[in-house]
Amino acid sequence: MLGAGLIKIRGDRCWRELMCMDYHYETQPVPNPMSYYMHQSPWWFHRFEVLSNHFIELIVPFFTFLGRRMCMVNGTLQILFQVVLIVSGNLSFLNWLTIVPSLACFDDASLGFLFASDRGAKRAVQDLQAEEAAGRTPKPTRGMLIRRVVNVALGVLIGYLSVPVVLNLLSSKQVMNTSFDPLRIVNTYGAFGSITKERAEVVFQGTLSADPKDPEALWEEYQFLCKPGDLTRRPCLISPYHYRLDWLLWFAAFQTYEQSEWVIHIAGRLLTNDTSILSLMEHNPFHGRENPRWVRGEHFKYKFSPLGSASAAQGKWWVRKRIGAYFPAVDLASLRGYFKSRNWPHPDL
Repeated sequence: MLGAGLIKIRGDRCWRELMCMDYHYETQPVPNPMSYYMHQSPWWFHRFEVLSNHFIELIVPFFTFLGRRMCMVNGTLQILFQVVLIVSGNLSFLNWLTIVPSLACFDDASLGFLFASDRGAKRAVQDLQAEEAAGRTPKPTRGMLIRRVVNVALGVLIGYLSVPVVLNLLSSKQVMNTSFDPLRIVNTYGAFGSITKERAEVVFQGTLSADPKDPEALWEEYQFLCKPGDLTRRPCLISPYHYRLDWLLWFAAFQTYEQSEWVIHIAGRLLTNDTSILSLMEHNPFHGRENPRWVRGEHFKYKFSPLGSASAAQGKWWVRKRIGAYFPAVDLASLRGYFKSRNWPHPDL
């Protein structure tokens, strides 16, 4: 968490100006229904959110070293923080995994209420604690000694491998999501060091028209499983599940199709109604019909429809404005050379 907090302070200036939450809910990779309502919060609440984020990520982790009670406070706040993130967005399994190390902030006594019976595991733990408190610890066995040696050796190894991780945290050129050893035993982590201020989306469209430049051509839109497309479709709720293609298209929308060539590969597959690609989509406008003759990518800017607006009254969760073409209309013939130059199997084979 400390790394995530530091990368924010050193990254986008909106974290220092307390304004990043003005954009986060709308521009995160895959918003959920609660994201829509959280985005509509007043400005002062968004400032409070950023301050709370800085407090939990930059200050609360040090509670671990301030005794048992403060350590448990740290664990409680970290878990609650992750729950808020889970409720307000689809960040896959990331937040669920982050909860796991926070459980180490709670000792056996604090978790004893989870064991209702006086027998079994709870009773055994209580007996061991009583013996240890009375100084009646059993004589170490050979197995216990071996385990202690292994534990110490593992601790020394982790400490040694963590040196570059700590140096990275202290560096003004901090990098995030990086491993410093080939086995990836220790890593750096940091999310949302930069916040996108506008949401761009790539919308795939197909047509049966013979001429893609015909102004009368009817272009029909494909809908993905979760990412924004249809303005009236409610944002999905999938956490901790992860739709990787939807997630990657969020990144592709920041770039050009030349930088994300796999987008053209998808277009080629759509031209043949390829079932492997269509299984990753919610709606195929050409289902049960002939294959589209042309497929293109359109670039749109999406925004949440304001509460109480005419768009919201029409059942629209989103409003959008066309930016331009993301990639031009393509057909199987025009893609033959493109696929061949990249050693991709041509989709009509």
